Amino acid sequence: MDIKPPITISSFDLERIEQLLESAAYRNLPGLDALQEELHRATVVDPEQIPPGVITMNSAVRFVDDTTHTEYGLTLAYPSPSNPPDAVSILAPVGSALLGLSVGQSISWQGPGGRPLQLRILEVTYQPEANGEFHL
Repeated sequence: MDIKPPITISSFDLERIEQLLESAAYRNLPGLDALQEELHRATVVDPEQIPPGVITMNSAVRFVDDTTHTEYGLTLAYPSPSNPPDAVSILAPVGSALLGLSVGQSISWQGPGGRPLQLRILEVTYQPEANGEFHL
């Protein structure tokens, strides 16, 4: 069994994600149990206390899937049809895996179709909290 790395999320992000999970539109999506588990094990802090380099909602991040050696650049987003093409929803397996990780951390995760992922965070290129944006 893989040991998951410690994660940190903001109280604001936690509240908004829990609201999503309670909505009828999303409550039966596959993979939400894994997201719930991540929320339960996270260290929750005020948005102003989020360290730079932690992936929060609306953060842009570079990471690599070490199983395929493919590098990605994505923005972690709430589900919306108006999201840009480089956005990944928090409700997608990769989005759930990224939330709360820090630069240098890795996580084993189950991807779409049950494909194993080994994600390693290379860089957080934008984080709202580091830019004084605490309630996006």
